[in-house]
Amino acid sequence: MTTPQRCSVIVPTYNRITLLRHTLDSFIRQDLPADDFEVIVCDDGSNDGTEALVAGYHDRLRIRYFFQEDEGFRVAQARNLGLRAARAPVSVFVDSGVVLGSGALAAHCAAHEGTAGPAAVIGYVWGFADDIRAAADRIDPADPDGTIERLSRDDTLPDVREWYYHRYGERLWELAAPWLIFWTCNVSVNTAQAHAVGMFDEAYRSWGGEDVDLAYRLHRGGARFLLSRDAVAVHCPHPKEDTRSAKANHHYFAAKYDTPITRLRPDHDIFLIEQEIRDRGLPSCSEYLARLTSTGAR
Repeated sequence: MTTPQRCSVIVPTYNRITLLRHTLDSFIRQDLPADDFEVIVCDDGSNDGTEALVAGYHDRLRIRYFFQEDEGFRVAQARNLGLRAARAPVSVFVDSGVVLGSGALAAHCAAHEGTAGPAAVIGYVWGFADDIRAAADRIDPADPDGTIERLSRDDTLPDVREWYYHRYGERLWELAAPWLIFWTCNVSVNTAQAHAVGMFDEAYRSWGGEDVDLAYRLHRGGARFLLSRDAVAVHCPHPKEDTRSAKANHHYFAAKYDTPITRLRPDHDIFLIEQEIRDRGLPSCSEYLARLTSTGAR
């Protein structure tokens, strides 16, 4: 009899075979038994041997591979391939090039299993850096636990959201807009809730924003947002995507939901929006929309 899985790990990828290998290797080293999770690699049209790489892990991981043709940037659709295939109650999203600490998947599962109702869990990610060469000198993809210990001890290359946690606290469920920092490099969701809110919006066809869009709907749907420092990972240095498309995506998001809070996204620092909400006394999105409904404005 097949053991029920506690989580499905969804990894989108595109021509990042070396980075993907680091990520898959980190799954082999998990404290969570291999029979307790599955890995779903969602390929957005790679031509670098990714399928053969994944096939080489069948003897060590419960792993499946899904491919879609290269028709441009379609990471939202790739992640939806994984969500549709996910068999476990929790879906963990990990980017190729992110290596998990050995306790990360167990921590994601524990956060969900210890929460009444659906949760949206944000893992901690060391190693975000603008200087790729400097980061490479500090990060060993083959030893994420050792790397995490060194970076933590020296307080170097912390998660870029650390400032946010220090300013607003770690009780994310009490914040007005915790969805702003829900980035799919290392997060997890209730699989059924992700389906119920419509999964990722596949209209995002360039870098940036599709994860926040999903998180916004999870939040509106009642998900409890949590930070898990034990669900820890390291971001391997690599050239950045072209981020210039993010601005247009932020405008799309603002117009799509059209509330006082979502309208802040295009023109405000993402880390200062929570303070702007407080300073202006803005209603929550649900309160705002309820008022519109009650007055017949919509």
